[in-house]
Amino acid sequence: MKKVSILSLHLGYGGIEKSIIMLANVLSKKYEVEIAVCYKLYDSPVFELNEKVKVKYLNGKLAPNHEQIRNAFKTKNIFKIIKEGLFALKVLHLRKKSIINYINSTSSDVIISTRDIFNNWLSKNGNDNVLKIGWEHNHFHDDIKYANKVVKSAKNLDYFVLVSSELNDYYSMRMSNYKCKCLYIPNSIESIPLKSSKLNEKRFISVGRLSPEKGYLDLIKVFELIRKKGIDWRLDIVGDGVEREKLQKYIDANKLSNNIKLHGFQGKDYIDELLDSSSIYLMTSYTESFGIVLIEAMSHGVPCIAFSSAEGAREIIEDGKNGFLIENRDFNEMVNACDNLIKNKDIRLEMGKYARESVYRFTSENVGRNWFDLIEKSD
Repeated sequence: MKKVSILSLHLGYGGIEKSIIMLANVLSKKYEVEIAVCYKLYDSPVFELNEKVKVKYLNGKLAPNHEQIRNAFKTKNIFKIIKEGLFALKVLHLRKKSIINYINSTSSDVIISTRDIFNNWLSKNGNDNVLKIGWEHNHFHDDIKYANKVVKSAKNLDYFVLVSSELNDYYSMRMSNYKCKCLYIPNSIESIPLKSSKLNEKRFISVGRLSPEKGYLDLIKVFELIRKKGIDWRLDIVGDGVEREKLQKYIDANKLSNNIKLHGFQGKDYIDELLDSSSIYLMTSYTESFGIVLIEAMSHGVPCIAFSSAEGAREIIEDGKNGFLIENRDFNEMVNACDNLIKNKDIRLEMGKYARESVYRFTSENVGRNWFDLIEKSD
């Protein structure tokens, strides 16, 4: 049986981490799978992991000190700034050392890198007979400097997996003169739920990390415009992050607490129940490489509306069929799209039905075949 290793920064909250867990679960059906983790942020992975998958923490309970550094600068305590700065350098040194040591010592037949910095170390280390695969989750979003860094990191790997066809086209062109071959394999969901939402509740939903690039303040402002049209719906936001306090203050200051609820981070069962009682999914991200949350919502028969700036949404939403794509981050157009679905339940139901049908291609069973085909190339 082949052994596959996946290099991970941590196994806490995050879209990349969720994708890593999903892939590990899929690959464990056929291979011995181990996740090599730099930082142990929690006692166990926050997403459900198959018991057959091994997790190897490379640095004990070592973790980055971002919060401590922020507090040190906030208090202008020079001693703490120096202390935390030195510790941060130690963390970065141990991260590099531990990953390189793992790459050189593991008996794995296949190693999958999940960050551009890991790509660099994987390219330069490890046995020659190991299949070295990079896996890119981020959209460069017109940041050519970042795209150049990614190309440089991956050019000497064997394969480079992109989660959207748009990214695959871009990097395939950029890397055509290198030995590394680019492949498009989308992210996946475990399966299609047996039941779907009846789409009769007056509820919007959005799920994700509460960070600036996800545009949740814009979402709340869009919701305010919907309210001003006399539409008495509520908005559920599931997730946690650095902007939670800021968002809650805005909600309270604008007297929206009876209509918007921040649920914090929640598990799969909780989110599934919310999706089953929701009627429209909203995404206001500034950038999004794929958008697992969209296919999760669609698997429950919930039509989705997203700004086209979330590049990954263009991979999933067929405008006018399973949802709407709103160009130029136009708040009024998003409000109009919501208004259309709110007033026309038949359209809502038709879109929801097609949404479920359209995401079968993203089930782990279907996506897993692509990964199995790739890994077998090492024979």
